[in-house]
Amino acid sequence: MTESRATKWIGMPVERLEDPPLVTGRGRFAGDINFPRQLHMRMVRSNHAHGRIVSIDASEARAIPGVVAVWTAHDIADIGPIDFREGSIEKLAPYRQPVLATEKVRYVGDPVAAVFAEDPYIAEDAAELVAVEIEPLPPLLDARAEPGEFSPGKNTEAAYLTQGYGDVESVFATAHTIVELDLTSGRHSGVPLETRGALGRYDASRDVLELHGASKVPHRNKELIARMLGRPPSSVSCFESHVGGGFGIRGEIYPEDILVCVAAMRLDRPVKWIEDRREHLIAANHSRNQHHKVRAACTEQGEILALDDVIHHDNGAYVRTHATRVAMMTCGVLPGPYRVPGAYRAVCHFRLTNKTPAATYRAPGRFETTFVRERLVDAIAHKLSLDPMDVRRINAVRVDEMPFKRPLEALGEEIHFDSGDYHKLLDKLLDFVKWDELNAELAKRRENGEMVGAGLAMFVEKAGLGPVDGVRIQVDTSGYVEVITGGSSIGQGFETVMAQVAAETLGADYKKMRVIRGNTERIEHGIGAHASRATVMTASATREAALKVREKALSVAAELLQAPADALDIVDGEVVRRDNPGGPSISLGKIAAALSNTSKSLGERDPGLSADGFFHAEHQVYPYGNHLAVVKVDPATGGVAVERYIVAYDIGRAINPMLVKGQIAGGFAQGLGGALYEEFTYNANGDPLAVTFADYLLPTVKEICDIEILLTEDHPSPLNPLGIKGAGESGVNGVGGAIASAIDNAIGIPGAITQLPVTPQRLKAILDGKR
Repeated sequence: MTESRATKWIGMPVERLEDPPLVTGRGRFAGDINFPRQLHMRMVRSNHAHGRIVSIDASEARAIPGVVAVWTAHDIADIGPIDFREGSIEKLAPYRQPVLATEKVRYVGDPVAAVFAEDPYIAEDAAELVAVEIEPLPPLLDARAEPGEFSPGKNTEAAYLTQGYGDVESVFATAHTIVELDLTSGRHSGVPLETRGALGRYDASRDVLELHGASKVPHRNKELIARMLGRPPSSVSCFESHVGGGFGIRGEIYPEDILVCVAAMRLDRPVKWIEDRREHLIAANHSRNQHHKVRAACTEQGEILALDDVIHHDNGAYVRTHATRVAMMTCGVLPGPYRVPGAYRAVCHFRLTNKTPAATYRAPGRFETTFVRERLVDAIAHKLSLDPMDVRRINAVRVDEMPFKRPLEALGEEIHFDSGDYHKLLDKLLDFVKWDELNAELAKRRENGEMVGAGLAMFVEKAGLGPVDGVRIQVDTSGYVEVITGGSSIGQGFETVMAQVAAETLGADYKKMRVIRGNTERIEHGIGAHASRATVMTASATREAALKVREKALSVAAELLQAPADALDIVDGEVVRRDNPGGPSISLGKIAAALSNTSKSLGERDPGLSADGFFHAEHQVYPYGNHLAVVKVDPATGGVAVERYIVAYDIGRAINPMLVKGQIAGGFAQGLGGALYEEFTYNANGDPLAVTFADYLLPTVKEICDIEILLTEDHPSPLNPLGIKGAGESGVNGVGGAIASAIDNAIGIPGAITQLPVTPQRLKAILDGKR
């Protein structure tokens, strides 16, 4: 058969379809959405980390002209706490967050009242007049401290989680060497350019409740809202706007989302809420704060036979929509790319404190565990006087062991590494940077008095969580193609990737693809954009739908052109003969017209050039990579400058390499923040000390070096027909581990870095101790 002349779109760094409205000022973010007669909501938040509510007096606020209502928990007593995304979890139910605080406040920022007014400034002024009297209670600020009382009969250890296999004590009892570390990952989170926003609207003519603005998991949010408000899911619609950054924290259901929905129905007016930056830093999900007391049992050659980790996970004041997902993930993925054949045990004390509640942030559980695991590997190498790279090689799962199954779970399914050659990618990276020459150059600089060093972190990611996703594709009579998805676009190039897959599979121009996302009224099911699912699941479902549309188009064209279907091809939206591309042809638009419900050509076929496609996944896919950092330390201040940063990453198959590299570069910037700068800190009363960008330090262009990316496609996944794996969290995963290792190397103190972020104050104390 003659090879297809259709344009190849998969694997090409084509321009993003999303960008024109965004770069021409025509984007539509939550703040841009408005409805006639809308009200504006302003939250009244607790100024105490822990306390008993004595009284709330809103009389002065209610008296201000333009104020329509002021609500406390009493006004919405029929609305239960914020439920879990996955549904009811009985053991965790007592720890859910109420929409408005009832008897107690549990962190600075806890919502206690909501003001609804004609104007956002009136709402803000009125909120200042709501008098809240709180009897302070002692705050609990350390997850390692003795648990306190959460409610009668419930203490602040909300869950005790375990994962493992084998006889840990037996392996440790006979091990040649035991290495033990105490490590901490600091509290920080995603800080998107656009803060959260939500707009609730009730359409009484249709009895439909609408939520505009929230993104990430619109179908899950629809189900959760319907469940909480006792409405049929068919009477709730969620609409995603443009998004100024997601990173795992945006798009979950928060108290404010429920309030705008309830208020829209009860006040019979649309209700809008836009978060300010201080609110974001004290009320949106935090993440990362974990303490690990980890030990490894090793052979004389550095092979890790067993791991044992005791984790204290600081989840803040409540258990939000993610439940224990981050902590359970942490327990499952700690071994990373290493074999650990003898035994493994992770126990996690999932505890609540009087801080902002925590949940997912880009690479949840993996940023933390890669830091812990790679610190441990470096410590093993130092204790046994071995080359750290040799320790990694002896422990890494070999290519001939793939697929590699591990009796641990990630996101509810057993871990199965699907494909990969970890040793080959490590060697490629070391060759790329000329590792021996690099180390010789750094050693010479250290001899001349500079504090410079290099460090590396190996990691395995996970992506493509199933079990199923669906897409509908339909061609209109102009030849343009709608790709209707239940996915979510949060800046990752979602529309472009889906368009590339649909266009190549169908045989059309990717710029004629119109990708629909984030609209629960257009498609019944959807997985949104989280856990690096979109490329694997939604793109695979897009391919399935496009194949069906292609088959239908060729079948109709065969009849109209009087040629066998297998003699035809689709090139740039035109059906042509493979052996005579310049001969008779018919466009996809004309085929769509021939399939209209009034067409005489329809025959017994279903109307429309359209099809649904579903992709089912039994297991996640596991991309993998290495991060390598070169840093310079200022001994006078403890400041760290990253001179060079390289990421080697095997993605299986890249739909759009440019977008993959963009994801990696953005992830690196966020990982750099968590490694060196960003941290939520508190004083002894539980008052947050980082509530503006003057105190919560984000890396700027000055601190972020040009990243070098070695992107490989050596091992496509066998678990989906495109061979693809995810990329969204690869750039952040290894940053903390690599930079910590590089700093140790630079200052000449093995194992010095045990806490992230490595702030100048902490590093200066280490250097002063050395002197």
